[in-house]
Amino acid sequence: MGLVIFVAMGVYLLISIGAVAWAVSHAKKHGKSIKRWGWGAALVMYMIPFWDWIPTVATQQFYCAKDSGFWVYKTLDQWKAENPGVAETLVANKGAHQTQERFDDGQGVTDTYTLNDRFNWIVIKQDISSLLPIIRVEQQVNDVKKGEVLARYIDFGSGNSVKNTVGPPGPLKFWLHSGNCSGGAINKSKLIHFADDAETISNQGEKK
Repeated sequence: MGLVIFVAMGVYLLISIGAVAWAVSHAKKHGKSIKRWGWGAALVMYMIPFWDWIPTVATQQFYCAKDSGFWVYKTLDQWKAENPGVAETLVANKGAHQTQERFDDGQGVTDTYTLNDRFNWIVIKQDISSLLPIIRVEQQVNDVKKGEVLARYIDFGSGNSVKNTVGPPGPLKFWLHSGNCSGGAINKSKLIHFADDAETISNQGEKK
C-alpha cells in the first residue's frame, strides 16, 4: 500500500508540473501574466488533494480544546461504599460479550462490552462531519443497574471515517491522519485501566 501511495504521488506530481508548464506556455503565447497563470495552476493542483488539510487540522484542534479529556465521576472505592457487599459477588466476564449498534445513518457506531453483572464498557465512535474526516471517540464505564457513568474519556482523531471505512481519505491522504488529541493516548490508557479495575473489582482486595 505504501508503494502504491508513493507511485500515485509521483504520478500526480508529474501531472502537476505538466499543468503548470502548460499554463506558463499558454500565458506566454497569449500575452498574459506568466506569474498569475503559473501560480494559479500550481494552486489549483495543490488544492485538489490538499483542500481539506487546513480545515481538518483546525477543526480537530478546536474540538480537542473544547471537549476532549478524561473524567472520573465516581471512583470504584466510592461505588463500593455505596453498594456494600456487591463487589464480592461480581465475576469478571472474561468472554467480553460485545454488542454493536450503528446510528446516524451509519456515521456512528456503539460497541458495548459486558465487564460483569454491574459494569459495561461502552465505546462510541461518530463522524462529526460528512465533509471533513474527523471521528469523535467516547468511552464510558457505566453502572448498568443504576444507569450511571462512573468514568468517561473523549478524544478526536482525523484522517478516517466511521461510515466510509474503505473509501477515501483512508490511507491515501496519510497527511490527515492524527489518532488523538494532545494527551489523548494517556487519557485512553486511564479509561482502559479504570475498565480493567471495574471488571475485576471483586479481586481488587487481593491485588493490594
